[in-house]
Amino acid sequence: MSNGTSGGRTGLSTSRKELLREVYDRLLGFFGLQRWWPAETPFEVILGAILTQNTAWKNVAAAIGNLRRHDLLSFERICGLSAQELAPLIRSSGFYNEKAKKIRNFCNHIMTKWDGGFEEFLVQDMESLRTDLLAVRGIGPETADSIVLYAAFKPSFVVDRYTYRIFSRHGWVGESISYEELREYFMGAMEPDVPLFQEFHALLVRTGHLYCRKTALCQPCPMNVFFTQ
Repeated sequence: MSNGTSGGRTGLSTSRKELLREVYDRLLGFFGLQRWWPAETPFEVILGAILTQNTAWKNVAAAIGNLRRHDLLSFERICGLSAQELAPLIRSSGFYNEKAKKIRNFCNHIMTKWDGGFEEFLVQDMESLRTDLLAVRGIGPETADSIVLYAAFKPSFVVDRYTYRIFSRHGWVGESISYEELREYFMGAMEPDVPLFQEFHALLVRTGHLYCRKTALCQPCPMNVFFTQ
């Protein structure tokens, strides 16, 4: 795994910690604060983290808006529905039958292991909470870390496809790096700071969505200063 240095950098500091700070400062200066996650409650964050799998956020927002119109944005009300009842309500998120089952799996986990104690579940220490989430069928590392960071406000860095794409294209990590290795790339070089992790993740998503696409738009991208001119 790369230690954060790259032949593609010119006139910039070389340690991974300094590199990450430079990237963060560059993106923050360009985009400003993102103030993620767009949700009103921890449970709404959890729903969004599951619904956003393999779809654009606008589709998630539509599904959550539909649940809000039906007054269903609470743990008790969502978990009172069967997967068959929930699925049509989240149709806009895509793969809605699968996602309804995943939400039901989460509900069942809280009901059986925690006797319905949603708040007790959230106040676990970070590693215990992450391990607990990963035990739920349908919740993988990215979804688990999103929940830990944005719903429980614990410093677990979220890695997504944009993180992979940006950092591998710049030569800072290899293309075959695993999720856990890339997560450690960040967490091993940064202080465990929840607002910082939230903003950094959101800024990388914004960069990837607008510029670091499958076909990259490098010229207008704020990250182009990190390439050799």
